[in-house]
Amino acid sequence: MYSFALAQAGTETRPTFWQISHVGEALFYYLAAVAILILLYGVYQRFATYAKGSEDPTERLTDLPGRIAEAAKLVATNEKQFDRDLVAGLMHTFILWGFLTLLIGTTILAIDMDIWTKALGQPSFFVGDFYLAYSLVMDAMGLLFVVGVGVALYRRYWTRNDRLWGKHTSTEDGLFVWTLFFLGVGGYVTEGVRILGTGRPDFETVSFVGWFTADVFEFVGVTESMATAAYPAIWWSHALLALAFVAAIPYAKPFHMISSYANLVTRDENAGARLPRVPEDASPEEIGPSEIEDFSWKQLLDHDACTKCGRCSSVCPAKASGRPLDPRDVILDLKTYREDLEAGERDEVDIVADGGTSVIDAETMESCMSCMACMDACPVDIEHVTQFTEMNRRLTESGQMNKNVEEAVMNVFQKGNTFGDPDRKRPDWTEELDFEVPDARDQEVEYLWYVGDYPSYDERNQHVARSLAKVFEEAGVSYGILYEDEQNDGNDIRRVGEEGLFEMVAEDNIEAFRECEYDKIVCTDPHSYNTFTNEYDQFGFENADSVFHYTQVVENLVNAGELGLSGTELDDTVTYHDPCHLGRYNGEFEAPREVIRATGVTLDEMPRNRSDSFCCGGGGGGLWMDFEEDSKPSEERIREALEDTDAGAGVDRFVVACPMCMTMYEDGRKTGGFEDDIEVTDITELLVEAIDAKGTATDAGTTSAAAD
Repeated sequence: MYSFALAQAGTETRPTFWQISHVGEALFYYLAAVAILILLYGVYQRFATYAKGSEDPTERLTDLPGRIAEAAKLVATNEKQFDRDLVAGLMHTFILWGFLTLLIGTTILAIDMDIWTKALGQPSFFVGDFYLAYSLVMDAMGLLFVVGVGVALYRRYWTRNDRLWGKHTSTEDGLFVWTLFFLGVGGYVTEGVRILGTGRPDFETVSFVGWFTADVFEFVGVTESMATAAYPAIWWSHALLALAFVAAIPYAKPFHMISSYANLVTRDENAGARLPRVPEDASPEEIGPSEIEDFSWKQLLDHDACTKCGRCSSVCPAKASGRPLDPRDVILDLKTYREDLEAGERDEVDIVADGGTSVIDAETMESCMSCMACMDACPVDIEHVTQFTEMNRRLTESGQMNKNVEEAVMNVFQKGNTFGDPDRKRPDWTEELDFEVPDARDQEVEYLWYVGDYPSYDERNQHVARSLAKVFEEAGVSYGILYEDEQNDGNDIRRVGEEGLFEMVAEDNIEAFRECEYDKIVCTDPHSYNTFTNEYDQFGFENADSVFHYTQVVENLVNAGELGLSGTELDDTVTYHDPCHLGRYNGEFEAPREVIRATGVTLDEMPRNRSDSFCCGGGGGGLWMDFEEDSKPSEERIREALEDTDAGAGVDRFVVACPMCMTMYEDGRKTGGFEDDIEVTDITELLVEAIDAKGTATDAGTTSAAAD
């Protein structure tokens, strides 16, 4: 009867409440209203919780339209989900766009039924070509949704992807994915039963998945009358599951659909590289979080935005080496603690402390290398490093700093360097050069060279400093150093939580810079480069835009032909390690590579390179601490160079561009038993070898010509 009437009228559409009585229709609207009210109340409660947090020191809502648009682009493209995991990126794209399409389609249907037709009295537009196009798109995108959720279930339960499981994995995680699956499949079952029950009108072939489902039902013996009789029960089961899902959104894992987007809107692009300054009037008790309300509203939002995906955990070098840090667990421990307090299921304890009943143990925070791999991998831009640093500040202010770190900090306070050597010895590395390094305090220079602690005091890195000085001399660069007036840059001092000392050395260095006449600052160490570029302006430094890492300066010299290299001087096979503070922190990946290639070597990339680079283990105070580690990060990285690169054991040199990396990898080469397998070389040393090789070739050519 139904299909015959449609054929007579020539109108393609479908009855929305087919076989549902008017009482049932009214009940559905009532339940939908209740579900939406529960949803709105839950969302209100969530955001009311954020309002209890402290004020965030970073401007989070400036240019709100631009932020919303940028966040929408990140969500729409799924670009963060594709990083390091193509299958997960495709899976999430299918789920996201399938879900959004189904949501939009349902909204269009509601507008037609409840506003356009009933409220405005207009004829339905849910007919003809519009209906056919609608049905085709909904079936196609719904299929992608089901496929995406199916892959998610496969990865979670069949292959058991390790990063999806952890101490916070619970029933709600599986329930969330299964609910999505049953919503998607249930929609097609409902559609197939309706198509079969209405006599399979020809135009419904555009609903190709629903049509196939009807074929399956018919094949197993379901008749038109059976489908008609079963439809109300199937429709209600699907509708109730959908309404229950809507109502549950603010109270369980589905809330990440809202909190994650809000987190992207309010993100700070410089988070981690630029840490917030402690308010000048803050007392020691107010520095770092002591209770949950001490976290800012954005940090509380961070906790709720976590989807438990484990991407941060899977890239964390501290976790990989067996240190007691799992970035995901820290974020979720804080969230669980807050929720337990709100539910009255737990008494208040310290947020972070050395032992005891604190939420986070001090050793966990000490384990962080501040490499920012967790933040780079996080698809919803949780700012782990900022929160970890603030907890380190609490440990520092409460006198619970790691003893080795405390010794390094005291050396900086007393001597201006982490080695504890007199400042008069800082320029001793220059004495082995056969030329004098200019004093930037006495003459105007183009480049004020900030040498740094390790190139000044560490014997291995002093060779790097001398190599860079030779490069500058070869190219005729106008440069000079501060000699004994230079102090520790403070980058890692700040990241272990010693904010007061960081402010002191920053102000002293800025004053030393002001006493000199220069155009630009060049840094040997990426850590110095980062803090001068991103943080010193908090204390009055006005030349942050004129700070460069040495590889950026040398790249310009190479490109300008100032070093006279032909690109054929050396023939080694090398691999290059991206330093966290140069690459992931500041996005400089190409300058070091251009300089390396200019020497003539063959550059074989590490599997984990550029923003995916694996930390050496020295950042965040790691250089000063001793840990029980099952394979140090430096050992793992050298193993990767020798076993996982294309050249494998054919790699002659492990090239670095950071003094801390040099120190960590020289140590890892020894402790890992790689001393006879590979050499650790700084880019400057590679350059000097190329320059020397060029000179040797020139001398040989001159001698040969004279003989002729």
